[in-house]
Amino acid sequence: MVIERPLDALSEARNKTVMVELKNGKTIRGCLLAFDIHINLVLDGAEELGGGELSRKIGRLLIRGDTVLMVTPSD
Repeated sequence: MVIERPLDALSEARNKTVMVELKNGKTIRGCLLAFDIHINLVLDGAEELGGGELSRKIGRLLIRGDTVLMVTPSD
């Protein structure tokens, strides 16, 4: 699939593990279940990482889009 728009990249990452970097400096890893045009994200099996290591398990998580700096597929 050719990615022509930013949301196409998120569509490709749906149901896959992603890393989300937040404005507060935290990094969250989880399976991307859903998103919207505001980049609000729903992750399942979310985990907070500190220094690349697991710091805590969160579970299902809604991340508000205005807190997101970057979303990276981790495959």
